[in-house]
Amino acid sequence: MTTTHPPSFRGNKAALPSKLCVACARAMTWRKCWAKNWAEVKYCSDACRRGKGNQGNQGSKSVHG
Repeated sequence: MTTTHPPSFRGNKAALPSKLCVACARAMTWRKCWAKNWAEVKYCSDACRRGKGNQGNQGSKSVHG
């Protein structure tokens, strides 16, 4: 049985790659379930994925006096 860990993984979780969630800017650490599509992972959770359109538009409304 072979594992699909990143090449630098030697049992040390601190060595796993990480990236920021585009919705909440929290750090996400590589997970085995993301091994096949790590490059496409953008959101840390389903909640961030569902709210992706709300956060970018909050400050975009302009009020003209």
